[in-house]
Amino acid sequence: MHMLYDSDSFVVVHMLPDAVDAGSPAADDAAPSVPQLARHGFEIVDKRSGKEVYLDGSWAEMFQQQILAWQRDAPTQEEVEDTLDRYTGLAQNPVVIH
Repeated sequence: MHMLYDSDSFVVVHMLPDAVDAGSPAADDAAPSVPQLARHGFEIVDKRSGKEVYLDGSWAEMFQQQILAWQRDAPTQEEVEDTLDRYTGLAQNPVVIH
């Protein structure tokens, strides 16, 4: 998990898959060796509403492209927050402490 952005209004976290190496002691010896799709996602928390949205799959890929564009273009905080604000309509889950 990597925090990518934190402001008064938003938090963006990149969630990385927990990959277990087949040779590691944590790997279950009884489980068959089946390749698994390593997926990542992004959690966007709207601090103003107290809600969050988790983007994975194609949504995460589109958001990753946005992050790459931000790295190239160095947007202002207002531009970043305007983009994040567009995702708040998807946020239905209340933030809970876990």
